[in-house]
Amino acid sequence: MPEHPARGRSLVRRRAIEDIVRSAVLGSYGVVGFVDDDGFARLLRALGLGGGVRVRTAGAFTVDLRLTVAFGLPVAEVARQVDSAVRYALRRAIDREPDRLTIHVGGMRYEPSSVPPADDAEPPAERVPIGSAAAAMGDALGSDGPRSGPPAA
Repeated sequence: MPEHPARGRSLVRRRAIEDIVRSAVLGSYGVVGFVDDDGFARLLRALGLGGGVRVRTAGAFTVDLRLTVAFGLPVAEVARQVDSAVRYALRRAIDREPDRLTIHVGGMRYEPSSVPPADDAEPPAERVPIGSAAAAMGDALGSDGPRSGPPAA
């Protein structure tokens, strides 16, 4: 096995880089999807091309992202997570990081939970105050509480 790796060259298509970036972004916590700026971008996304991810390899290697973030999460933290995930994925896949990574948050999406409204739900179970429950337990166990030794004769 040679001590110094042989110099070589590899070719990675821009589409492959976009797929790596897209999977890293969608795997990040807080990202709901991508934002489409115009009708052409929506058409490309429907065809499985582009849509929220732009990669430029001519000159400087740049990645531009346009994201939708889940409502209620800190946008700066989601952006940091996406930045870290994209840089890590590209470093592992092609052994190179982008010269510039730009993240645009184009919107937030709120998705309500699937819990039915309160009108359709069953009435809540009767609640007993903690003091009353302890008193009821004491009455059931006897006034002295549980005994650890043998039963009294």
